[in-house]
Amino acid sequence: MRQWRRLLAVLLCGALTACGSGSGDDKDTLIVYGAPHGELLSAMVDKFTEQTGIKVKIRPGADSELANQIVQEGKASPADVFMTENSPAMGLVAGKGLFARVEDPTVAQVPAGFVPSNHSWIGYAARSTVLVRNTTALPQNQLPKSILDLAQPPWQGRFGIAPSGADFQAIVSAVLALKGTAATQQWLDGLKRNAKIYTNNIAILKAVNSGEVPAGISYHYYWYKDRASGGTGSANAELHFFGHADPGAFLSVSGAGVLASSTKQAQAQRFLAFLTSRTGQQVLADSKAMEYPVADGVSNPQLKPMSELDPPKVDPATLNGPEVIQLMQKAGLL
Repeated sequence: MRQWRRLLAVLLCGALTACGSGSGDDKDTLIVYGAPHGELLSAMVDKFTEQTGIKVKIRPGADSELANQIVQEGKASPADVFMTENSPAMGLVAGKGLFARVEDPTVAQVPAGFVPSNHSWIGYAARSTVLVRNTTALPQNQLPKSILDLAQPPWQGRFGIAPSGADFQAIVSAVLALKGTAATQQWLDGLKRNAKIYTNNIAILKAVNSGEVPAGISYHYYWYKDRASGGTGSANAELHFFGHADPGAFLSVSGAGVLASSTKQAQAQRFLAFLTSRTGQQVLADSKAMEYPVADGVSNPQLKPMSELDPPKVDPATLNGPEVIQLMQKAGLL
């Protein structure tokens, strides 16, 4: 009976992604719980391994899924590094004290706005909030001045959102940080009345392009990726960047942090240093991800220059994912 139990344990460990890192396969390999798009993450990992000789094993998943898994695993987590697409999930893990402090030379590689004030993790990419609009259904002279205007009666039924996605929830977290609880709840209540609901940003772009809805809240790179691949899904759509430090100009930060429980601290810190180095950032700039590199001196010429975005100043450490979920549930958006 004991032999069968041992065999069952081995089989389960091979099937689950949360097994301990003490196996022979993982002993000399960094375990990265990674939410970023697979193609981009693989390219950065491959370059890191080529440059350092350090092997990396990726365990994919969504931001909140992986963050909650790490919190549940606690100090027993096999993860060495956690990477997200949006920063509120990083805040959840940081709030539990599960990250090691990022080394100062790595912090120095990116501007302050892409690093939380407590240096518990670091940003390596950014996404700009935008309003994607159908050029016929929503002329330029009818554009909202602020993303907050979309809660007003004139916008009823005229735009789409994807409230179940981490992207939109990160945008809400910025509104919360900038405007406070009461104003954010009022805005969300207005979105509940006015917005058409979609499953994700790709569905929003498709709906806007076809004229099903005049506009939608999204991130910039969905439109840029479609244009780069021929533009069939964005031919009738353009982007409106809110600018003027409006909450609608929020730059969401993709983050990476080293787990304090990792037994490979030096290698994990080296991975973060690579992600934010000129080499790592150039991998991002050259990729098809169409996201913004955060390091000075590295850019993707296909994108609207980051210097022209004029985003609001938001300390990533202040983004409160759990409160966002509560407010969205209260508004009936989740």
